[in-house]
Amino acid sequence: MKFLVDAQLPKRFVGWLEAQGHDSIHTSDLPLKNATPDKDVIACAIKEARVVVTKDDDFVQAFLLNGEPALLLISTGNISNRNLENLLQANLSAVAKAFEDHRFIEITSDGLITHE
Repeated sequence: MKFLVDAQLPKRFVGWLEAQGHDSIHTSDLPLKNATPDKDVIACAIKEARVVVTKDDDFVQAFLLNGEPALLLISTGNISNRNLENLLQANLSAVAKAFEDHRFIEITSDGLITHE
């Protein structure tokens, strides 16, 4: 899979996802870095067929309006980055499988939710 990790998530997630075999970039890798407007993040994700990994509800609204971009929404509340990495690691195979049939997946502290 190909991921684009949004600004409010740590850049180290990119390295972790790449170590799991996934092509990943962070918004800080884009020309305007973390100041890249959401519309440009979405355009990049669509152009490069990437799943946006985010906590930002603005991407949910864009998805609901346009069906784009493919979205992995992190809705765990406040947990440490280490616990979030552990949660992602435990669910990464299920996330990849869910994206075979869905374009909007939500990960919570309790597991995955697929959205139509």
